[in-house]
Amino acid sequence: MDAETALELVKKGAALLFLDVPQHTLFGIDTQIFSVGPNFKGIKMIPPGPHFVYYSSSNRGGSEFSPMIGFFIDLNPSEVIVRKWDPQEERLVKVPEEERYSQAVKSLEFDKYLGPYTLSQYGEWKMLSNYITKSVIERIEPIGGDITVIHEPDILENGPKTAMEEALSEQLKNTNVPTSDDTLKKRGCYYTKIPRLIKKKGVVSQDLTSLNLDKTSLLESILMKDYGGTEDLLLGELQFAFIAFLMGQSLEAFLQWKAIVHLLFGCTEAPLRSRSRLFTKFTKVVYYQLKYALQKGQTDNNVAAKGPITLLDDSFLSSDSFLHHLCKEFFSLMLEARVVDGDLLSWTRRLKELLETSLGWIFHQNNGDGVFYEEDDEFAPVVVMTDE
Repeated sequence: MDAETALELVKKGAALLFLDVPQHTLFGIDTQIFSVGPNFKGIKMIPPGPHFVYYSSSNRGGSEFSPMIGFFIDLNPSEVIVRKWDPQEERLVKVPEEERYSQAVKSLEFDKYLGPYTLSQYGEWKMLSNYITKSVIERIEPIGGDITVIHEPDILENGPKTAMEEALSEQLKNTNVPTSDDTLKKRGCYYTKIPRLIKKKGVVSQDLTSLNLDKTSLLESILMKDYGGTEDLLLGELQFAFIAFLMGQSLEAFLQWKAIVHLLFGCTEAPLRSRSRLFTKFTKVVYYQLKYALQKGQTDNNVAAKGPITLLDDSFLSSDSFLHHLCKEFFSLMLEARVVDGDLLSWTRRLKELLETSLGWIFHQNNGDGVFYEEDDEFAPVVVMTDE
């Protein structure tokens, strides 16, 4: 990149100025994470739009780390966000002189202390966040903005159920942060409430069973009541929760991501009839989420891997996990249907192939009568291509 182009990106891009961040602190923005060096003061050349910033303080030797703290921001062109490290709370806080520091950044006074945003990874971030907008962030993000397992004691008290949740619980117990302090008991994220089971008074048990076997009516109710009928808001919350879970290491976020995945994969009528476009987009979102998570788990050998625990453990990716069972049922529904949207079928097959090749999961395909067929069989689903 020539000097003129770089200068133009510096001026048009947004910047994060972080003052007094201790050395060895893990710092991340979007899909980029690194250990803070002695001259680090932030990031420049950040593309406008939504981003996720997260960090974890360490001991002096950089061998032990506190739980992650993260927050979403929606940046305007040339905007400068200024934060300062609070050594007592071990987190970033706002500074009263933000405008003065902002002008100093725009005047390039801090330029040599700001690392460039890795633009080659921006496309990857966009695939993980393309439905997250400023309105999605404002709807969900907690008061104060911080997303961290430190603020989720009630969830942990309910009793961890998986190895991943056990690890999070142990991490919280072993941290030196005083979780009993009332100042840390801030509100969690404002996630949409999604019931696991549908309960309705006056409905006979047979009909209630049908409602729980096919969650289409629950999906329709939630879309209208909580999202005003806007499907992309639901997808934005799914992406918000996944990022807060994987990068911010929030247990609350994991449970919300799991709840939305349960809801959508639990529908049988909606993907084939009324909401095929939503399910095409949903399947595509989950495909890129799992593709990123699996690649990161296989290739991440940098310092970040030595820091806070990795949430994608064996309990999440084993063949008897909730995700395997949900995918198995959804794949059977899509691949055995007589009529199915062409784009939805294509992304279903891509997701199925990803899980088979990356995790060795096995999904059988049959026609409902116990007879297995190949994908080019004459009894395979009828594909209906729809115009966007």
